Amino acid sequence: MLTVILAIVIVILLTIGIVWVIDKFVPKKLKPILHILLWAIIVFLSYNTFMSVYGEIKFNELKEKRYAVAIEKLKDIRDAELAYRQVNGKFTDNFDELVKFIDNGVFTITQRRDSTVHDEEMTKRFGGVTMTKEIVIIDTLGFVPVKDSLFGADTRYKTMMNVPVGKPNSKFTLKAGMLDNIPVFEASVDKAILLDGEDENLIAKEKQVVAVDGVNGPSLTVGSMVEVKTNGNWPKNYSKD
Repeated sequence: MLTVILAIVIVILLTIGIVWVIDKFVPKKLKPILHILLWAIIVFLSYNTFMSVYGEIKFNELKEKRYAVAIEKLKDIRDAELAYRQVNGKFTDNFDELVKFIDNGVFTITQRRDSTVHDEEMTKRFGGVTMTKEIVIIDTLGFVPVKDSLFGADTRYKTMMNVPVGKPNSKFTLKAGMLDNIPVFEASVDKAILLDGEDENLIAKEKQVVAVDGVNGPSLTVGSMVEVKTNGNWPKNYSKD
């Protein structure tokens, strides 16, 4: 946007300079023709400047809408991955396996309680004096299907691997592994895929964004393979939550 503003200022200054040159040095007979030509140039440059500003505004509006839709899909993937780790102790990089897990997986509902019991070993050490110790008892209360817990009757999880906007038939990239013996995962999509069909220069500029209120980097991402985190790289203004 700063570049556009500078271009407008330069055009205005250039126009003033040309008018001054015409009034100062051009013969009166040629002035009407030059004025017409000058106005034509001014209109042309003004139109291009306006379209440049307007085009970027429309691009940003479309970008925000597409990002918001994709983010909802990424949050579904994150919820599914967190549930998978809770049950299996790790993340998965396979969407088919993740969908199968949601269809068939269950959460175990437990209750933790403290209790005091007789400590036979310590009792022997103290010559028969009754000793006790504290223990934790975990009771299994029941099971809840993962599907019901995360999505209820909604079956959108079956298509969570599909990028919902931008380039047709695109899929999110899903990775999983270990980082310092801690499970990590990452789901992402290139911004060029989300913004497919738009101005290539604006897409290239968007992929280089580094801003507090923007989606930094070349892709929209949740999780990370290089640090332990499960949040996304988008600011709050892009998410409903």
